[in-house]
Amino acid sequence: MFTSNKTKSPIVIGNQQNRITEGTSITGDILAKSGMRIDGNILGNVSTPSKVVLGETGSIKGTLECENADIEGKFSGNMTISGTLTLRATAQVDGDVVAGKLAIEPGATFNATCVMKGAVKTMAKRIEEEESTIKSQNHSFERAERQTQETAQ
Repeated sequence: MFTSNKTKSPIVIGNQQNRITEGTSITGDILAKSGMRIDGNILGNVSTPSKVVLGETGSIKGTLECENADIEGKFSGNMTISGTLTLRATAQVDGDVVAGKLAIEPGATFNATCVMKGAVKTMAKRIEEEESTIKSQNHSFERAERQTQETAQ
């Protein structure tokens, strides 16, 4: 029950926070397995399957792809957020946005075209259902047509 053998659990990549501090500028693409906080400037693409926090002094010019985003600084470009995009009062966003959910505090600047991912999924499902209905109708028509031709022969 009680043992003296205590082993350290291995460090799991993806559970640690990346940080780009104020005064740091990066030009290029960033691909991370864990979340990040950006208080510096990025000119390029940021992609992570986790959360991104863009601090009040931070800015991104490029693309952002992540699960959740909390924006307090400046963003310009294309943003794809699979979960929730939260814009704080100091946020300034320009560009194109695709998000699952959107929360905007009063005072935030949001000059973007926005598509809600849930609506896109719903629309895609509706189109799929219509196509499958049309296909099933065509199949039954073709079947009836073949039966008619077989009896005529």
